[in-house]
Amino acid sequence: MPFSAALKQIVDGVEGGLGAAIMGYDGIHIDEYLREDPPMDLHLLAVEYATVLKEVKRTVDVLGTGDMEEVSVATERSRVIVRVINDDAFLVLTLERDGNYGKGRYLLRLAAPKLRELLS
Repeated sequence: MPFSAALKQIVDGVEGGLGAAIMGYDGIHIDEYLREDPPMDLHLLAVEYATVLKEVKRTVDVLGTGDMEEVSVATERSRVIVRVINDDAFLVLTLERDGNYGKGRYLLRLAAPKLRELLS
């Protein structure tokens, strides 16, 4: 798929990057790039977070606070940053706990409009 190079560039461009994926809110992967031997099942992580994100997106819509742009989850083992691409898909980046969170957010913000264009 044409998205693999963009995902690889994001993961390799941030210290502590473990993997990135383009996902639908239905939990189906559009494409992904994973570093070799990630310390957790990143595919399962992304699928499970898709379920949570669908609910967050619905709540944001109900509250009328504007379109959801970004969500992050920090745990003792990792950080997950999600950037909305469009109404059907989002970009997710998983970092090691001490990964460069600011740069990860920056790279996702840059990539989302390009990926939105490719998906339309």
